[in-house]
Amino acid sequence: MPHRLRHALTDVVALVYLAVCAVLLVWALVVTATDSSDESMAGVIPLLATAPFSLVFLALPDGAVMFVVAVAFGALVNATVIGWCSRALRRGGGRGPVS
Repeated sequence: MPHRLRHALTDVVALVYLAVCAVLLVWALVVTATDSSDESMAGVIPLLATAPFSLVFLALPDGAVMFVVAVAFGALVNATVIGWCSRALRRGGGRGPVS
């Protein structure tokens, strides 16, 4: 893994986001598996938490595996962006306001 990508994914804020996404995914899978009426909308929550990148995979074949792949891909891309932003904000730009 490239050095910058590894740094972005090991940021504390990115790791917390990944943990929240993992908990939401497990919760959605458990609720959907235990719901006998086939009307569970629990899968929407992890998709929205990992949007917009998870929504790209919704066009692929339907199924539980593609749902997990979509949420995992969206969470990793979003965590990378969150990690980069978090490090940039902590580092600061060193520039004052533009006048």
